Amino acid sequence: MKFLSIYKTAERNAPPSVEHIETMQKLVEEGQKAGWLLSTEGCLPSARGARVRSDGGKVTVTDGPFTETKELVAGFAILEAGSKQEAIELTKKFLAVAGGDGECEIREVYSTPEETPCTASELAEQFAR
Repeated sequence: MKFLSIYKTAERNAPPSVEHIETMQKLVEEGQKAGWLLSTEGCLPSARGARVRSDGGKVTVTDGPFTETKELVAGFAILEAGSKQEAIELTKKFLAVAGGDGECEIREVYSTPEETPCTASELAEQFAR
């Protein structure tokens, strides 16, 4: 099963230290070699981003920084795990290396084998579970 792990933390005003980057790179290499880490990326400061919102057909764009938010998405990882519990354990490993306070939201990613695409009703059934 694939899981999306979304890392949220307070905005940092300084880049991570060289030591912290090296520690994170070791974890990423370990996860990729072991096959549980499929993809991961970090986000640059919110000052370089924007929020695009649709509400009742009206679209608004707000440029960063997003100072009113206590926690921002700081990065993500796509994990391969046999269960939600395994994805939780892998995410705990990441948080131990991430440093500082923060949280990860874990969401199972919908997917089907390419050779057996699902119908719309099968997809709706999976979301209902």
